[in-house]
Amino acid sequence: MSAGTAATAGSASSSGSAPLPMQGRVVAVAGATGPAGRAAVRALAAAGATVACAGTDPRRLDALLDATRRAVPGATVVGQVLDLLDPQAAGDWSDHIEAEHGSVDGLIHLVGGWRGSKKFTDIDLSDWDFLHDQLVRTLQHTTLGFHDALLRSPQARFAVVSAAGAAKPTAGNAAYAAAKAAAETWTLSLADSFRTLVAAEEQPERAAAAILVIKALVTDEMRVAKPNAKFAGFTHVDDLATTITDLWNRPAADLNGQHLWLTPR
Repeated sequence: MSAGTAATAGSASSSGSAPLPMQGRVVAVAGATGPAGRAAVRALAAAGATVACAGTDPRRLDALLDATRRAVPGATVVGQVLDLLDPQAAGDWSDHIEAEHGSVDGLIHLVGGWRGSKKFTDIDLSDWDFLHDQLVRTLQHTTLGFHDALLRSPQARFAVVSAAGAAKPTAGNAAYAAAKAAAETWTLSLADSFRTLVAAEEQPERAAAAILVIKALVTDEMRVAKPNAKFAGFTHVDDLATTITDLWNRPAADLNGQHLWLTPR
């Protein structure tokens, strides 16, 4: 299967069962091939959403589509190999999704990466360049490219994953914490745009941008590899995915511009 095609088409309600909670919604997932992305795509597809996935590695993207199809029979999941450091590519992705599926009801930013050092004076500023590109530039390009399409949706949600360290950085984690803090600030500006533009139309808030705060993520594979590790305060990728799918169950006004903590403060 190529990464540019749907894994399968259809919906779980075609056999006459009750509609799934996200049936009819179209959600884009940036950074879909990482552990958090795979869990989110699977959860969104299981809830009935059409999921448009972006990744940079065609093999990993095809593997994601195949795995989602096996886990969620009848799912509609599509993939596209994209470099989200290209702003034109991000905008074209939004346009393609809306043209192909009729709307864009969500954008989940899961593009990640980490670099750090033991001491502040050991920081390599090339780490900042890498993290700025991965955590900030891809966020800027996708939110700018998807902004108008999201506002055309009757119930749009945007989410970015941040880290508790953004508010309490450690000496060797300066570059990562600074990039996460920048991503949070950018997302709060997006939330304000959603709020003010809808208010100008004298309509209730229908779009929301939220920040999901974690300490770190853990997977079943990590627990198997380190059975004695406690992973204290870590968020399982499946719990993150559940939080993401639940965003559409909450009013936009309650979510927009909010930090949702998935780890103790």
